[in-house]
Amino acid sequence: MGELELADGCRRGDNNARRELYERYAGRMLALCQRYVGSREEAEDLLHDGFLKLYSSFDKFTWRGEGSLRAWMERVMVNEALQYLRRNDVLGQSAPLDALPLEAYDAPEPETVEQIPQQVLLKFISELPAGYRTVFNLYVFEGKSHKDIAQLLGINEKSSASQLARGKAALAAKVREWVRKNE
Repeated sequence: MGELELADGCRRGDNNARRELYERYAGRMLALCQRYVGSREEAEDLLHDGFLKLYSSFDKFTWRGEGSLRAWMERVMVNEALQYLRRNDVLGQSAPLDALPLEAYDAPEPETVEQIPQQVLLKFISELPAGYRTVFNLYVFEGKSHKDIAQLLGINEKSSASQLARGKAALAAKVREWVRKNE
């Protein structure tokens, strides 16, 4: 079943289409949720809440060609994750912004990062404090500007830039440590 047929079936409330939608996209959506909340258990809860939201929102979906269904689903899931983070004031509970040593801001060479398995990098991202992780995900994976991030999270642009810089520094430190241990 193609994306358009799948979307039409879900719009009509067809349980077979809903099951296929879940089976086809649950893994990708779970990974997306876990990138934002860090823990698998919370990500699974978000995934289920997100799919319930999707099933009840198909009247808002507009077909724009192949790939538009997945893009719409990802946007809904990201919004669910951000609502969860706001509701639980996770962003306000971020680790203190301690001064990092200057070398922490030196990014590892791209060749170094490329030798690290993707699952390890995703684990490193999930271990970042919530504020760093959220801004990092929005900036790097969603392509949002600091202005957009500030509006989404209710912070100022400088805070967004600071959280991103500190998140990148924390990731760089984890990458350097991994490389040191695995050389």
